Amino acid sequence: MSKKSVFCIASSVTQAEDIVTRLKDQGFANNDISVLFPDKEGTRDFALKKGTKASEGATAGAGTGAVLGGTLGWLAGIGTLAIPGIGPLIAAGPIVAALSGVAVGGAVGGIAGGLVGMGIPEYEAKRYEGKIKQGGILFSVHTDDSDEVKLAKQVFEEAGAVDIATGGEVGVKEEEAHTGSVR
Repeated sequence: MSKKSVFCIASSVTQAEDIVTRLKDQGFANNDISVLFPDKEGTRDFALKKGTKASEGATAGAGTGAVLGGTLGWLAGIGTLAIPGIGPLIAAGPIVAALSGVAVGGAVGGIAGGLVGMGIPEYEAKRYEGKIKQGGILFSVHTDDSDEVKLAKQVFEEAGAVDIATGGEVGVKEEEAHTGSVR
């Protein structure tokens, strides 16, 4: 079976923290979990370690990335992105690489274009982009087999996430077959 990603939308920071904890408890690796959410008041706290003076340093560090710690600090590659037409976002995990080109190059398609590149059908990618614009928190979990797909879906369902979907990941060999080019 080719690799797949399982996606969902969380509606609150509390729900997002619960999902990260559940995924971690089920054995998913931090570099297989991606999170993407608007960088607005309240969500920044998700990336800050509780019980410290990290929030006081957040303003100084906001331009270069969120402060690691707390639940989100366990995830790989946390940072901030500014996507034209969307605004500032906080991202962690493999989704950072998928969206970095969009943020830097101002590519047409915004979040949806990056998500399509990750294997999400275009209509679902546009729906996810709309949910993120409304304050939703996008999760994706990269899986290796059908058991992990089922487990990720179960975690999302038990946490009360919505818009749960699965997309096939496009690997280098698959890209070569589609484009005829070799990297």
